[in-house]
Amino acid sequence: MKILAVADEECNALWDHYIPGRLKDYDLILSSGDLKASYLSFLVTMARCPVMYVHGNHDTAYERNPPEGCDCIDDKLVIYKGLRILGLGGCYQYRPGSFQYTDRQMRARIRRLRRQIKQAGGVDIVVTHAPPLGVGDAEDPAHRGFEAFLELIDSYHPTYLLHGHIHLSYGHNIKRENEYNGTKVINVCERFTLDIPDPEPCYTKTQEICNIFLKISGRTY
Repeated sequence: MKILAVADEECNALWDHYIPGRLKDYDLILSSGDLKASYLSFLVTMARCPVMYVHGNHDTAYERNPPEGCDCIDDKLVIYKGLRILGLGGCYQYRPGSFQYTDRQMRARIRRLRRQIKQAGGVDIVVTHAPPLGVGDAEDPAHRGFEAFLELIDSYHPTYLLHGHIHLSYGHNIKRENEYNGTKVINVCERFTLDIPDPEPCYTKTQEICNIFLKISGRTY
């Protein structure tokens, strides 16, 4: 399965200078937030696959005009072609505003998803906006990572955690890829391509969750 992950900065090659067919090989597009709604709508129009997103801390405009044709997976576990994907957008709270959370609030969001994770038999990819604490984050309050994400990884051992929020232009020593307790933590700022083996088919419990999500979203995958 070929996945395009995007965040923070619109890619000119995929928008202003887009060439027809450039997205045809992707099976799924995942957004880690802080992108224009019109950009995500463009991607889902040009691609032959779904676009799923979580909110970044600057995505307050989504509350009025969300990306058309795209699926918000914040606070959800969804299954796409057998791949279990968990969405947890927002950043660490550094001032009053939408899509900002304390560690206590993020832990509460994760607790509410425990039953879904258990029914699904785990999670393969966690899509966040902010990184885990100490794993690809920064020292200033606005770009601090979540300790709750470290606990999430320790508990469920996802294969990947995809995040944005830390622009690569912030410094020459910013790493794209980190690892924590066996989970690959990837900064997908602008764009990152992930090639992974096709997952096993959904089993009974997970297929029920799949069907519920499809019924809510009105989509057929």
